[in-house]
Amino acid sequence: MATDGRTASDGDIRVLLVLDLVFSLVFSVGVVYGLDIVGLGEFTPVNVAIATAFLAGVTYLVVLR
Repeated sequence: MATDGRTASDGDIRVLLVLDLVFSLVFSVGVVYGLDIVGLGEFTPVNVAIATAFLAGVTYLVVLR
């Protein structure tokens, strides 16, 4: 029986990417909101999107690759 080196526990990369984006979004909302409260930033959708993209990118590079 030929195998490609994958096991049943590898999971689907699409699920991991969606979870990465969801958790990054939730964390980014909290961080940007906290920065807005202390006066170090403004809570806007653009700031949340930038923080989410940055965090998801770093997470992808460090954990998933």
